[in-house]
Amino acid sequence: MIPVCPTTALPPGEAIRVEGDEPIAVFNVDGEFYAIDDTCTHQDASLADGWLDGCAVECPLHASCFDLRTGKVSGPPAKTPVRTHRVVVADGVVHVQPGVAAEGAA
Repeated sequence: MIPVCPTTALPPGEAIRVEGDEPIAVFNVDGEFYAIDDTCTHQDASLADGWLDGCAVECPLHASCFDLRTGKVSGPPAKTPVRTHRVVVADGVVHVQPGVAAEGAA
């Protein structure tokens, strides 16, 4: 598990990029936290810099959309989903478990 930040440091509607071998974007959607691969599968753009609309993020480069719950593409031009990662909140801190898909992910 990778500690990301205190829950208070990531307000609803915001995202943070977690650096690593493969960067991960962590989003707060109305108090629920989601983690996906940070790099858009269409072109190299940070999804943490994208626009959040409910449980979907729109890539800032070409407007591909991804469902944060499943990683599935919900809007072109991307065709390949992003991986999801398990998020655990413990003692007020958001943690990500890379390589372990979020519940309900494809």
